[in-house]
Amino acid sequence: MIDIRNLTKTYGDKKAVDNLSLHIGAGEMYAFIGHNGAGKTTTIKSICGLLDFDCGEILVDGVSIKDDPIACKRKIAYLPDNPDLYDFMTGIKYLNFIANIFGVSREDRFQRIKRYGDMFEITKDLAEPISSYSHGMKQKLAIISALVHDPKVLIMDEPFVGLDPKATFLLKEEMKRICDNGGAIFFSTHVLDVAEKICDKIAIIKGGKLIRSGSMSEIKGDESLESVFLELEDTNV
Repeated sequence: MIDIRNLTKTYGDKKAVDNLSLHIGAGEMYAFIGHNGAGKTTTIKSICGLLDFDCGEILVDGVSIKDDPIACKRKIAYLPDNPDLYDFMTGIKYLNFIANIFGVSREDRFQRIKRYGDMFEITKDLAEPISSYSHGMKQKLAIISALVHDPKVLIMDEPFVGLDPKATFLLKEEMKRICDNGGAIFFSTHVLDVAEKICDKIAIIKGGKLIRSGSMSEIKGDESLESVFLELEDTNV
């Protein structure tokens, strides 16, 4: 569902992403790991059409993000590491605003907002201004806004930051549901034990270059993902 082909993005003299190629197929939950500054967020923003890139191609469900960004974005939900919400809105107005952008019907949005609001225990807070929300509540609202149009592809940058254990569990269950229904998930995380437990595949990036990718069993073998990652970080791969 996502094809990244020879992606290259530079900032001045620095190659933030260097000739990266990955394929994330339908039904796959794919983790993207690397140290800070490795190129994860640049890659994710390029997939979502938020950053232009110098070379390469990105296809979302067979459609080029450069040729038809609107068609691609209709299939995608993006959850950034630090969601920038409209604090002057109430939670429910924000969710309706997002639903309007994606053309979600009144019936579907009502059912989804009710379901996810109850699931993440913020239904009673949706009438309040977002400016009054805690960091965790804002993260939950951002998650609901990402799910309200029932995306085929969910792309997330450090999605578990700021979530309490119950919300983390619920998000992981929802991620599994999306994949079970034929969707695809690509997300960066520093929480390696979570990635190890729930992901089908993994890619490790270092200095903008892909240094290892494949199924979880192929990458880690009999070791923990944490051990493999630290070993690769200490080498000149």
